[in-house]
Amino acid sequence: MQGLFTAPAAASPVTAALLRRWTAGTQQVQHALPGRAPLWRRQRFHQGFIVEAVQSEAHAEAHKPVVGKTQQHKGEPRNIDEMIGSIRASLRSAAGGDLDISLYDTAWIALVRKLDGGEGPEFPSCIDCIARNQLPDGSWGDEAFFVAQDRLINTLACIIALKTWNVHSDKCNRGLSFLHENMKRLRDDDENWMMVGFEMTFPTLIEMAKDIGLDLPYDEPALQDIYAKRDLKLAKIPIDVLHSVPTSLLFSLEGIPGLDWDRLFKLQAPDGSFCAAPAATAYALMQTGDKKCHEYLTDVIDKFNGGAPFIYPVELFERLWVVDRLDRLGISSYFRSEINSFLDYVYRHWSDEGIGFSWVVNSVPDVDDTAMAIRLLRQHGYHISTEAIKRFKTKDGEFVVYPGQSSQSPTAMYNLYRAADQAAFPGDDGVVQRAKAYSYAFLQERRAAGNLNDKWIICSGLPSELAYGLDFPWKANLPRVQTRMYLEQYGGGENLWIGKNLYRMHLFNNDLFLKLAKADFSNFQRQCRLEWQGLESWFEKNNLEMYGVTPSSAMRAYFLAAANIFEPDRAAERLGWARTAVIAQAISSCFLSSNASVTESMMEGLNAELTSDGRNLTRRGGKYSTMETGLLNALNELINLFAPGKDASNNLREAWKTWLTELTSNGGHESCEGSTALLLVRTVEICSGRHCSANQNLKLSEYSQLEKLTSSICSKVCSRILSHNGTTKENTENLEQRVDQEMQERVDQEMQELCQCVYQTCDAISRVTKQTFLHVTKSYCYVAHSSSETIDSHISKVIFEDVL
Repeated sequence: MQGLFTAPAAASPVTAALLRRWTAGTQQVQHALPGRAPLWRRQRFHQGFIVEAVQSEAHAEAHKPVVGKTQQHKGEPRNIDEMIGSIRASLRSAAGGDLDISLYDTAWIALVRKLDGGEGPEFPSCIDCIARNQLPDGSWGDEAFFVAQDRLINTLACIIALKTWNVHSDKCNRGLSFLHENMKRLRDDDENWMMVGFEMTFPTLIEMAKDIGLDLPYDEPALQDIYAKRDLKLAKIPIDVLHSVPTSLLFSLEGIPGLDWDRLFKLQAPDGSFCAAPAATAYALMQTGDKKCHEYLTDVIDKFNGGAPFIYPVELFERLWVVDRLDRLGISSYFRSEINSFLDYVYRHWSDEGIGFSWVVNSVPDVDDTAMAIRLLRQHGYHISTEAIKRFKTKDGEFVVYPGQSSQSPTAMYNLYRAADQAAFPGDDGVVQRAKAYSYAFLQERRAAGNLNDKWIICSGLPSELAYGLDFPWKANLPRVQTRMYLEQYGGGENLWIGKNLYRMHLFNNDLFLKLAKADFSNFQRQCRLEWQGLESWFEKNNLEMYGVTPSSAMRAYFLAAANIFEPDRAAERLGWARTAVIAQAISSCFLSSNASVTESMMEGLNAELTSDGRNLTRRGGKYSTMETGLLNALNELINLFAPGKDASNNLREAWKTWLTELTSNGGHESCEGSTALLLVRTVEICSGRHCSANQNLKLSEYSQLEKLTSSICSKVCSRILSHNGTTKENTENLEQRVDQEMQERVDQEMQELCQCVYQTCDAISRVTKQTFLHVTKSYCYVAHSSSETIDSHISKVIFEDVL
């Protein structure tokens, strides 16, 4: 059992150095907390007291002002409770989508003439919106981040609108100066960051500018490149398809000439829009005077104070990404009700053909929203099919965001990969695994080329996010490790999305999410350091290093528990898991010992201890050696302090008896790892107080299946784990390279079965209990997948390196 939940017996120089830092860190924590030292001295006699004290400390931290990490602005929430309340209020008020206005779309609406035949704009508030949003350099667009296409298309559209109505000539002149100075910068843009439909819509604006006599650098070479792309795109547009079935082409109708409006209006969305696009809908209104188009635009500009976003509504997209961000930031537990409400909404609008960014465009589904919905809905217990993925597979075996796309999206392919990796169940169509293989290969190719900029989002942390997701498949991805990494990858309010212009999605890309996540993680780290200090003292007091269980081993055992079970009120479960892993390794060491008398004596003591209700050690302490007494005392403390009450302690003794029987029958070798995994599960459940439910669960066939799968997977991955002694990243390959293909396929198949059992079956077994099986199993996969250096790095980052 060496090397699974514990570190190698001989700690590497890297591990030794880390432990020195960790020890110093725990001492600093103790000195930094007034009154805490006396409590920790008392832990030697009553570990249960420490669990309660740590939980009280965590509760107190939630009410402290968050200072020193980020700049505090007047009126902002000051502590965790206030932040939770503020976020909860914003989630509960979610409607069609909270996103920036698009001055490009606002300008198109401003161009609509009065429908009653009078002079002037039909929507004069749009003119006012344009006038008050000009930037100091004379342009319109995103002020914080410069992309030439964004600034130029917004600026040209606004100038055309103002010039058409002969208003704000000074603003027009400043805008024209900006265009003259910056038109050449079109060639400087990253090709991945092209505004949606730019090659169609910008040439249309150029022609409109010529018609009203604007002085522009029409001979600029960069413009000729755009015209060439437009001609190529127009040649590919299937005009009959455009007029007969809903496609993404409806999104940019204002850039497509020669439209048959009688045919197109059969494709109008239920809310009166064309593909939820204000600019396209405004163009349709100009051409036809359609009443439903007018009603849609009126509703939008009323909601956005005279302006319009480039797309609206986007409520499915917004709800799905909120759930995803809250989960990866590690703060979803604070918003269970809101998450359930969001996913209920998505489920009501789910279709086996897939979904789009809003219910009004579900006739034009995309793989991004569809894949995100499949993964999140399945993981939250909703029964849906993966058949929709077939819609996005091309004849040549590729997968696309939507038919006819001009370029591929790394983030969309990443969401497809995550859905296929995390939410595949037995019986799914083979297209799921083909989608996983394609998306993984595509992302690795782009990664190798250093080309991970995306067509939908601008985020500085994106390359790191995708790299981590590819390096750690879901089965080897622990929740708190993922969150620690994502805190550095999530850009908060700095993240920009790419549509017809740059925009922000304020509900799920905001600094308050990040601030709460950092505060929550910092509290978690403080609690972990205190818990580790107590575990370290327990380890030393019982002299467990005599069995080859190093401090590094104990640290790893605690880390694996804390990386999965991280909630503040679950300290007993974490510490029960960690102590069990350490004691199990210590006992196993006896069976690997060449001294048969030591093994026999230890077994006698263990069996006596487990059958004596904990009284044997007191009565017969003089019979055992100092070595044996320490181990027996450690086991006795685990049972009596972490399983309070006669029923709980008896249940835990029975769990250990079962494990010891399996250990002795296998001679202490690796084949016992499946039983060790089940011992960890049972310990966590008993320490949590769920032991009564556990006894009832034992009678359920679904519970037996969870045990069978957990034991089988953990046994398989352990059977081929290489020793980590002296290994490096170069010679410690990942799980897929260590295990032969046939074995790996069986592990993957069983992981799919386990996921289905955890997420989709048997309401009689609590969700948290089913999650315990998954946590333990993923921990085994994580250790098998990771080098010692990687694990050391994660321990340091998750527990001891402060979140800044």
